[in-house]
Amino acid sequence: MQRRVAPLIAMLALASSLVACGEAPPVEQALSEQALAAVGKDPGAPDEQLARQLDDLFTNEALGETRAAVVMYNGRIAAERYAPGYDEDTRFVSWSMAKTVTAVMIGMLVADGQLQLDQSPPIAEWQRPGDPRGAITLRQLLQMRSGLRHTEAGDPPYESSEVRMLFLDGRDDMAKWAEEQPLEAEPGAKFEYSSNTTVILADIAARVLTQGSEDPEVRRRAVSEFLHARLFDPLGMKSVVPEFDAHGTLVGGSLIHASARDWARFGEFLRNGGSVSGAQLVPRKWIEFMTSPSPRSAFYGAQTWLNTEADRDTDSLYPIAEPEGLFAAIGHMGQYILVSPRQRLTVVRLGHSDAEQRAVLLRQLKDVVELYPAR
Repeated sequence: MQRRVAPLIAMLALASSLVACGEAPPVEQALSEQALAAVGKDPGAPDEQLARQLDDLFTNEALGETRAAVVMYNGRIAAERYAPGYDEDTRFVSWSMAKTVTAVMIGMLVADGQLQLDQSPPIAEWQRPGDPRGAITLRQLLQMRSGLRHTEAGDPPYESSEVRMLFLDGRDDMAKWAEEQPLEAEPGAKFEYSSNTTVILADIAARVLTQGSEDPEVRRRAVSEFLHARLFDPLGMKSVVPEFDAHGTLVGGSLIHASARDWARFGEFLRNGGSVSGAQLVPRKWIEFMTSPSPRSAFYGAQTWLNTEADRDTDSLYPIAEPEGLFAAIGHMGQYILVSPRQRLTVVRLGHSDAEQRAVLLRQLKDVVELYPAR
């Protein structure tokens, strides 16, 4: 009997000493009605804990400005919240989350037999005799290891390759500017994250869908109709607005607009292996390819971020190292679609956070993810 009482006495003594030293455990603040209302019925996680973690996304200034958050569990909205001035109808810019959409479009064209993963893509300039860029394959472009000269997010910013392509000398025909870059490495030899590479992929899609047309309106219409018919409409993504440059190329690395719910629908589509309501829109093997590490980067697949390696030096998913199999579409300034098939979970966070704030933000998102058990 004495052995059972001793631990209790020790705990009481410790508590008394903490109070005496002025170190009493902090008392959690009561949650607001707004915080509690954000959580739906049967959210798959403890209601109050989920409400509190979501509330921290909106109230903790250290992680930047959260404008929208959606948690989907087992195919249903478990929690949803918006900052003042935003709601379920607001379209949010994707930034680089668009890359994952572009990869799905390419996968559909591969499945249709119009492209081959391990062949040089239909870019006429690269097919000229003696041009070393002809050795670049579609697979290498998807995995960000083309070898083309590129500097992402350089200093000063106006010398960055993606800034020059998007806003300066390449803006009217972005794909042409990106495709004209020389090799700086052997194709396939190294990983280099590149928004310009994804615009090349979007151009490839336009070339295939229009049989090589250079008419901007023909290119724009063909890609838009394809995306809506094959992806957005089946998923119920009715808010989506993709942007195109003056040459009719989808700005597939950064500029697709959609509501938070529609971004969550896209995440759920990926979680379900490329299917929706029993219809397989893209082969499951393609989603597996997108979410498998490339030969040159353990934390990146095909236009998709992975959590297979906690890399502090990249805009990856650190410190989210669990659960196994979680992957993400990530956009500039803190746009996230986190997808965890083992937890039947998709988490969307949209807003504005700088690099220092994103480190705090990811720790907060990790707390949301860890509320859900893995299957």
